[in-house]
Amino acid sequence: MAAVTHRVFVSHLSGVPVFDPNGDQVGRVRDLVAMLRVGGRPPRILGLVVEVISRRRIFLPMTRVTGVESGQVITTGVVNMRRFEQRPTERLVLGEFLDRRVRLVDGHDQDGEEVTVLDVAIQQLPARRDWEIDKYFVRKGRGGALRRKGETLTVEWSAVSGFSLDEHGQGAENLVATFERLRPTDVANALHHLSPKRRAEVAAALDDDRLADVLEELPEDDQVEIIGKLAEERAADVLEAMDPDDAADLLSELPEEDKERLLELMRPDDAADVRRLLSYEERTAGGLMTTEPIVLRPDATVADALARVRQQDLSPALAAQVYVCRSPDETPTGKYLGTVHFQRLLRDPPFTLVSSIVDSDLVPLPPDTPLPLVTSYLAAYNMVSAPVVDESGSLLGAVTVDDVLDHLLPDDWRETDLTDLHGEEGIGRGGR
Repeated sequence: MAAVTHRVFVSHLSGVPVFDPNGDQVGRVRDLVAMLRVGGRPPRILGLVVEVISRRRIFLPMTRVTGVESGQVITTGVVNMRRFEQRPTERLVLGEFLDRRVRLVDGHDQDGEEVTVLDVAIQQLPARRDWEIDKYFVRKGRGGALRRKGETLTVEWSAVSGFSLDEHGQGAENLVATFERLRPTDVANALHHLSPKRRAEVAAALDDDRLADVLEELPEDDQVEIIGKLAEERAADVLEAMDPDDAADLLSELPEEDKERLLELMRPDDAADVRRLLSYEERTAGGLMTTEPIVLRPDATVADALARVRQQDLSPALAAQVYVCRSPDETPTGKYLGTVHFQRLLRDPPFTLVSSIVDSDLVPLPPDTPLPLVTSYLAAYNMVSAPVVDESGSLLGAVTVDDVLDHLLPDDWRETDLTDLHGEEGIGRGGR
C-alpha cells in the first residue's frame, strides 16, 4: 500500500466543528458514513454526518472536505442542507462499528479471539480526497463491571473479521461495492444490461456523485427511467451533482411539469445554470457547452492557473486550457480576453501573469453556432475545448470534444462491446 498521507481516529472527530473556507461554522461532526467493499479491500469513507445549527443532520461527502485538522474540519463551502438519510449499503462508523464484538483473524482462521472495537482509524489516500479505514483499536476479552478489562491493541483493518462483503454475493450492496472499481462508463454499461428492477436497486444504493457520473454515461432512456424512480429530492440532488450540460440534456427529455418541479427543488445557482442551457437549441454551441470551465482574472498567475488545472474532478478536456476574463469570473463572466493553453502554462515561470500570455487570436463561438460548425472549428484548430461567448463579449461556457462526439455518434453507440480491446476485464477497469 502507498505511504499514508494523513490518519485520524474517528473518536477524535466526534463533535468537532465543521467550517467553510471563510471560517464560518457549518455545524459539528456526529458520525462518519462508510461503505463495505469486496475483494479484501478496507471499507471506504463516503462522508460525514454533520449536525448544522438548526439541529438537522446532513451528509457531507468526503470530496467536499479539504482539510481534517486538529479539532476541526474544513469544507469547500458547497454544502447540501437536505436531511441525511442512510442508504442500505451504508454503515455509520461511530454508531455501528464502535463497541461491536468481532473476531481477530489468525491467518486464514475466521474463528480467532473475540474482541471489542473501541476506535477506528481512517487514512486519506495519497494525492486523492478518498479516505478508507486503516486500523482498529480493540480490546480483548468481554470486560464488564465485574471483570478486569482485557488487553488493548491497535491492529490492521485486515486483522478483524466482519467488515467486508462476500466476493460472490449478488445483492445490490455487493454490486455497488464491485462497481466501485470500475470507471463510470463501465458501470453504466453494466447497469444498462441489468433488469429494470435490479437497475433501480443499484441506482438507489449508489451515492449521489457516483450516480451522477454514471447517469452521464447512460443512454437517455435509461437516464429517464432511473431519475423517474428516485424520490424527487434525491433526483434533484443527483442533478446538482451532474455536469450542468448533462443535467440539462436529461431534463429536456422529461415532461415539462416534471422538469420544472425538479428545477425548483435544485439549489438556485445550479438550477440557473441548467435553465440557461435549456434556453439554447440542443445541437448548438450553447446547448452543448458546459457552464463550468476554468475562468481566471487577468491578474492571476501561471501558478494560479496550474493549481486550478490540477483539480481532480476536472475532465481532461476542461483541464486543457483556462479562459481569461474580467470580473465576474463565473459564467456569464465579464469581458472575455482569451485562452491560455496548458502547454503554454508549462513553458512560463510560475509568477507570469496569464494576461501576458493569453491567446486572443481565435474568434470564440457564438452560442447559436450549429453542431457541424462547432465540429469543424475544433478540428481546424486542433482543440479539445472552445469558448462560447455572447454578443456582449461575456464567456458563457466551453464546448468540449467529448460533448461533440456524444452528438455525432449513432444513438446506439453505447451498445458497442469494448471488452474485446482488453479481454474480459474491459476498458478502463480497475481505477478511476
